[in-house]
Amino acid sequence: MTEAARELRVAMVGYGFMGAAHSQGWRVAPRFFDLAAEPVMATIVGRDRDRVEAARRKFGWQRAETDWRRVVEDPDIDIVDICSPGASHAEIAIAALDAGKHVLCEKPLANTVAEAEAMVAAAERAASRGVRSMVGFSYRRVPAIGYARRLVQEGRLGAIRQVRALYLQDWLSDENGPMTWRLDKEAAGSGSLGDIGAHAIDLVEHLTGSRLESVSGTLATFVEERPLLGETVGLSGTASTERGRVTVDDAAWFTARLDGGAAAGAIGAFEATRYATGRKNALRIELSGSRGAIAFDLEAMNELQFYDATAPAGEQGFTRIIVTEPEHPYMANWWPTGHAIGYEHAFSHQIKDFVDAVTGGADPEPSFADGLHIQRVLAAVEASAGSGSAWTPTA
Repeated sequence: MTEAARELRVAMVGYGFMGAAHSQGWRVAPRFFDLAAEPVMATIVGRDRDRVEAARRKFGWQRAETDWRRVVEDPDIDIVDICSPGASHAEIAIAALDAGKHVLCEKPLANTVAEAEAMVAAAERAASRGVRSMVGFSYRRVPAIGYARRLVQEGRLGAIRQVRALYLQDWLSDENGPMTWRLDKEAAGSGSLGDIGAHAIDLVEHLTGSRLESVSGTLATFVEERPLLGETVGLSGTASTERGRVTVDDAAWFTARLDGGAAAGAIGAFEATRYATGRKNALRIELSGSRGAIAFDLEAMNELQFYDATAPAGEQGFTRIIVTEPEHPYMANWWPTGHAIGYEHAFSHQIKDFVDAVTGGADPEPSFADGLHIQRVLAAVEASAGSGSAWTPTA
């Protein structure tokens, strides 16, 4: 960190969907939150010179670079933010941590357990020198999720007995939709399971303080080949006549046993699919406890449903709470009471929390070790689905 100016100079690797979202976070967080250091959007990195330069101008970065190694070696860079496909996470993160850079890495942490273990080892080496690392599970920073977690911690749900967690999208429901890197196991690691199922796993564990200790899973791939995009993609989106093979799951289902925390002994039911026709971004979490229940849907992200089972029988029912009051997590820094926020705000909250940890000398959450645990859960689901085993441990 440049102590005199109290700056944190950031290099971001990747400029696609997550690069845009993270850019929004870096740009907006210091305008609405009182941070101990000013994040400076110094360098954006991508392999294609023309495209990364266009992204630099669009998102507001100072300069563009085509080789991530240069920013890792740059003594003026304090933070490396990794938004590239999963296959690149381990190499970049390990190099950056070993070079003394703080690292924010998009989820899932890696493509394999072995890669994630190596990343955790690098994070532990770096932590001894005061270097911080965090996984970007941004939905933890949705105010309704923060408020739901508070209710669980206060005991308002009692002992949680059942968990339902679904992440439903439909962007692959057209079988003639084109191939993307997210459908290539070598680049993405897994399909719906890792891409969106990881979010459902993390939120359940974040809300309850429990861990998934064993799983039983099923995976399905509905469309095994898709058109390859032609060279004009980005201009006209023209598809070629060639087809590529889909090597990841299209949908995943699994049950889980939970251990520790408020949901010790609970059973969870999980689903992740990109074929749920009509569901655009429906991340749904429902926790059922001995004293109450909560239900959340990302498609109504400013709302939380709360059921108080201790109320008189004639007054019981789910209450719709609009999570836009100053008393709710993060909301005091935004608009007047009652005014909603959106998807992008979670990334500003993520940057706020990460910068606070870096400047305060604290360990940010979720840690790389948390990301490794999620990776082990994903691997256990895949192993269970592949073997037909009823239950597969996650550790």
